[in-house]
Amino acid sequence: MMLSIMNNTEEQVTRVVFDNLSRNEVVFWYVLVVISISILFVGIINLIRKYLKGTGPKQIDKFRKQFFQRVIIIFNHAWIKKHSPIVGISHILIFYGFLLLFIGTIIITIEHDFTRPLFDWQFWQGNFYLGFSLTLDIAGLALLIGLIVMSVRRGVQKPFRLNYDRVDKDKSAYSRFKYVIEDWFFLGILFFIVLSGYLLEGLRIANYNPSFEQWSPLGWLIGQQLRSIGIQGAEAGLFHYWTWWVHGIVSIFFVSAIPYTKSVHMLVSPVSILLKDEDAGKRLIENSDNDEIPDAEIGYTKITDFSSKHLLQLDACTKCGKCHETCPARTTNYPLSPRDLILDLREFANTSILSTNEDVRCLPGDLIEADTLWSCMQCMACTEICPVGIEHVPIINQLRRSMIEEGNMDSLLQGTLEQIMNTGNSFGESKRKRARWTKKLENPVRDIRKESAKYLWFVGDYASFDPRNQSITQDLARVFHETGIDFGILYDAEKTAGNDVRRAGEEGLWLALAEHNIQEIEKCEFEYIICRDPHSFNTLKNEYPAIGAPWKGEQVLHYTQLISDLIDTGALSLKSKLDYRVTYHDPCTLGRFNGIYDQPRDILKAIGVTLVEMQRVRDNSFCCGAGGGRIWMKELQREKSQRPSENRIEEAISLGEIDYFIVACPKDVTMYEDAIKTSGHDGELKVKELSELVLEAYL
Repeated sequence: MMLSIMNNTEEQVTRVVFDNLSRNEVVFWYVLVVISISILFVGIINLIRKYLKGTGPKQIDKFRKQFFQRVIIIFNHAWIKKHSPIVGISHILIFYGFLLLFIGTIIITIEHDFTRPLFDWQFWQGNFYLGFSLTLDIAGLALLIGLIVMSVRRGVQKPFRLNYDRVDKDKSAYSRFKYVIEDWFFLGILFFIVLSGYLLEGLRIANYNPSFEQWSPLGWLIGQQLRSIGIQGAEAGLFHYWTWWVHGIVSIFFVSAIPYTKSVHMLVSPVSILLKDEDAGKRLIENSDNDEIPDAEIGYTKITDFSSKHLLQLDACTKCGKCHETCPARTTNYPLSPRDLILDLREFANTSILSTNEDVRCLPGDLIEADTLWSCMQCMACTEICPVGIEHVPIINQLRRSMIEEGNMDSLLQGTLEQIMNTGNSFGESKRKRARWTKKLENPVRDIRKESAKYLWFVGDYASFDPRNQSITQDLARVFHETGIDFGILYDAEKTAGNDVRRAGEEGLWLALAEHNIQEIEKCEFEYIICRDPHSFNTLKNEYPAIGAPWKGEQVLHYTQLISDLIDTGALSLKSKLDYRVTYHDPCTLGRFNGIYDQPRDILKAIGVTLVEMQRVRDNSFCCGAGGGRIWMKELQREKSQRPSENRIEEAISLGEIDYFIVACPKDVTMYEDAIKTSGHDGELKVKELSELVLEAYL
């Protein structure tokens, strides 16, 4: 017996849900729906079980503070649109198109299965139905346009970042065929659902042809075309019957497959965005945060050492390749791709955590090659660009800590860490030599331990011991003296701040350095701490306060902030304009870590130079290669490899005639002056630290 449901008429502005289906067929449909939803929930439960196998810090307080801000990011796609506006807009069309169609299905279900049989309340009719029809037709079109753009991008344009070639292995050693199939399956099934949905609508209209269905403009157009070729009435009804079943079965199959395919990102990516630590990378996790990991286990050794959040973030990866494209290690042919690292860890987690024969293999040095992890410069390019909030830098840092604990590290790095432990600096020099640079100054530098000052200048290793950087430090001191800046230094009480010690993975040594420096600084009277070295600036600003330093992050300034403010207020009056054509490099720890982009450029503008920007600037700036302890390691000898600093110099050379390559970091001075020589551009370009130009313009 067929269901006795009224067909559409002009007077009844609605439509039949189960048109031409028998009662038994409807029951069979609901059985399929229950099976599909059951498979979906089993998958979700298994995901939750997997994440609960993780350990690590709980960040509920941070989650609460940033919740509404992150919800906005999810819905406005700000992170997806970053540096990829077309991709972002296309994803918005897919996201909202799918979301509205999903909501539309829920509305139909509520009316048909709940409000009508239980309360005899029908709202899916009349003007509501007309607006509903128009909205869903537009939503389907948006989804279709977004899918077309994404398909053309993937299949025709084929941008580099969607290429699954690995940088660390020969093509014969791996296969990414299943990823390609998965990507096209995801696009293909969405295409099929939306196109079959329009066909279904067109066949229904071709069958009954109610005039009010013009409120479904695309469906109406398809229906009229079908009628024009003779498909109407009972014939259209028959086609509609079989299309309904195919469309419905494919749709519920898609729903059930979500936790098991690329579609899982629809569930976990928003959660990953909500949970991402806004300080990820610039303030690393303390070992003490991992209170669920025994003291004997430092860092990530096994997959179950991962925090629950980081396990979830492995599944959040959509393989978009943004991190792969932007990574300076991958760009210069080092054996690291953040994308491949995350995918390798995800595959291992999926096959081992819930397995009856759990694989407890050591991750660093076994599943993930040591050279892969040591290639990372901790520059934050991957974490900054990731549209779903994956914290690559903290993950890699935790894996490094495990290797450091086992003594598995570069011999030069090990020697430098030992020097720092013994002498308090990376040069292995006596602490008495730390302030020798002050002796060539015309004015004495105050010892802030003995006499208070407004600014405590934390000088840093390279600025104190490296001969080339010593002269720049002296120039900056002269600027301070000339403008009446009230400052003092710690002299031999200062030890290296440890930013790169920590990012190399030596958490214990960093903590010892931090505790020493905090203890010494606590003895001094000051209002602000000023740094020339962005690395020292970052850890003093973001990490020391987290372990008990008595100052707040906003009390720590980079010298470019202070100089810019002095110029703005007129306290620093420049006496001449410099007629130079320059380009400026944004240091990672100054820019991406701390968002200081404008002040150095404001200073350059005040000096009068012509600034020519490189292609990769601001949060897309390219790393010099020194970060994460790489400045203390051997260069990896690989075919076609290039030092990141050389790659950056090539970019500057491509701008044409440039007088100076401007930096605002002592390590950048060292890295880029060497790169100019090794890349064969000696004499074509010179490196200048920004404070050198300030002094030149002042004098």
